[in-house]
Amino acid sequence: MQAKYITPAVTMFCEDGTVNYEETGKVYEHLIRGKVDGILVLGSIGEFFALTLEQKKELIRFAVEKVAHRVKLLIGTTSMVFDEIIELSRFAKEAGADSVIILPPYYFPISDAGIETYFGRIAEALPDQELYIYNFPDRTGYDIAPQVMAHLAERYANIKGCKDTQSGMDHTREVIRQVKAVRPDFEVYSGFDDNFAHNVLAGGDGCIAGLSNVFPELTHGWVEAFAREDLQAVQELQQKIDTLMGLYQVGKPFVPYIKAAMEERGIVNGSAASFPFPEVTPEDREAIRAVFGKAGVL
Repeated sequence: MQAKYITPAVTMFCEDGTVNYEETGKVYEHLIRGKVDGILVLGSIGEFFALTLEQKKELIRFAVEKVAHRVKLLIGTTSMVFDEIIELSRFAKEAGADSVIILPPYYFPISDAGIETYFGRIAEALPDQELYIYNFPDRTGYDIAPQVMAHLAERYANIKGCKDTQSGMDHTREVIRQVKAVRPDFEVYSGFDDNFAHNVLAGGDGCIAGLSNVFPELTHGWVEAFAREDLQAVQELQQKIDTLMGLYQVGKPFVPYIKAAMEERGIVNGSAASFPFPEVTPEDREAIRAVFGKAGVL
């Protein structure tokens, strides 16, 4: 069985709130060494919402140069300003990125017809670009229905897939069923790490999920286990990942705690996140090490 694990990479920050490019570069190198199938820059865990348009462009330039086509590079170009989405998406392509991934508008819920119109206009404005739809109802306040995803997949060849960030698999499983019927090549990724195996077994394409920042070697091992159809290894990794999901519960929002987990592993120096995310305390670090201990990864 073929599957992919794409990492939505963290963005490292200095204490003054500026992007720490030296440490962010370490993240990309760590992920490539860990054999991830792709890197997503400016996703949710990458704190896209905290950067200006010009800061995003600077980070895109840096990421393209640093990744250097060694793995697939996706760029999050979400904005509440439609013209900024188009501008940043075109900039990403011209800079050398492979694809863009975009959330629907947030704050106000959009109807099914409105979502189809929205992503249709994006697809038509960017006809020569690979686009991915990002469904994250916990952040947008509403869901993209499976039939809407299927309609868009059928109408627009440049919409290559979606990331469906749902705590369970019911919705994602139905997306897989409906879109694969009309577009077998349409890629459906889960957004939570512990759904990887279920996604693949249901006919999906894998995960775009955050634990791979900390343990790319484990998530790549999962991909390899499926490729050789080693269900024993799949089960063992499922149980390990299930335990490591406790890292998301150390504190909220989880972003600085994922960075702290990376720091505990010696991957990066620092865990600063954009304001007003909390600072990681010594007690938080003890909790992180406790999760590592339970998972047997100390």
